[in-house]
Amino acid sequence: MLIIGIITGLLILVFLVTVHELGHAIVSRRNGVVVEEFGVGFPPRAWGKKLKNGTILTLNWLPLGGFVKLQGENDAANKKGDYGSATFLNKTKILFAGVFANWLVAAVLLTILALIGLPKVLPNQFSVPSDTQTIAQPVEVSNLTPDYPAVKAGLKNGDSIIRFAGQNVPTVDDLLHQIKSNAGKKVSVVYSRANVQNSVDVKLKQSGSKEIFGAGLGQREVIKSTWSAPIVGIGTTVQFTWVTLQGVGSLVGGLVHGLVSQLSPDSSVRQSASAELNTVSSSVAGPIGIIGTIFPAAEQAGLVQLTFLTAIISLSLAVMNVLPIPALDGGRWATMVFFRLTKRKLTKEREEKIQTIGFSILMGLVILVTVADVAKFF
Repeated sequence: MLIIGIITGLLILVFLVTVHELGHAIVSRRNGVVVEEFGVGFPPRAWGKKLKNGTILTLNWLPLGGFVKLQGENDAANKKGDYGSATFLNKTKILFAGVFANWLVAAVLLTILALIGLPKVLPNQFSVPSDTQTIAQPVEVSNLTPDYPAVKAGLKNGDSIIRFAGQNVPTVDDLLHQIKSNAGKKVSVVYSRANVQNSVDVKLKQSGSKEIFGAGLGQREVIKSTWSAPIVGIGTTVQFTWVTLQGVGSLVGGLVHGLVSQLSPDSSVRQSASAELNTVSSSVAGPIGIIGTIFPAAEQAGLVQLTFLTAIISLSLAVMNVLPIPALDGGRWATMVFFRLTKRKLTKEREEKIQTIGFSILMGLVILVTVADVAKFF
């Protein structure tokens, strides 16, 4: 199952990055810029074919995303078909086409989920009241305690409890009541795993024990719509975009405030700053942390949860690429705008230097966060 989770997770990442790069490629061609190569995965090259339009389509050995190579990709290039020879408006469209592609994928997936059951993860999650049902899912077990009844009976994280001791348990409170009422007894538990119902006998601990059942209990809610599904999908995407931007803003604000406060002569202020930086560190995930989230989720989640996860990752890619960080789409656009406003020429050498420095800083942050991710495992 772990192998399936890894393969599924990689396919999701490759799909979303390829869609992002496809957005750049399509808009580039529509605006007269030559697309020299469109690659799925990263080199070394495994296979390549030159298409009728002159673009080389390649499949590469490293399944970590994709790329598009444009003719004259620097701002100063001026030959026909060069990216650099495009107008400011066309360059803007090309740079943000990948962002729009990822945002559109998220909106489409959330629209599909609105029809079949969109997970409710925000208290005020967007909906159309006249065409929305909020449906409670069966109670799920999680955070299983080793050597306690639930584990001994063979239950696993994510199993849904359908009946307990012969009684329906539509809510967490109903299940808790049944657990307490049957403390010390052997009871029959009907549960669902991967949409297949099973039954097992569980010998509960006595009521005086620290835990009687030995599992955390949770319950999800889903939103279902009919004619308003596209509205709900787009509205939810807009709402999640804003929430994601707020989260990024809070992280950056906390990081800056924490670093500045570390310079304070007041020891209590420095201690508070250290706590704030630790909070920021625990809230940020690098490649290891992301993979550690995607792969287990891809292994254990059902189709709905996997689709929802794909939509959220796609939206996160869109938001991150908007940010004015050199080497990202937003950073390249911000650099271009800055040089235009200051009426300075953005030469190839200057642009490459800025992007190289930005990429180095970005990779440095990725390494630091990755080290923090690894440290969390220990």
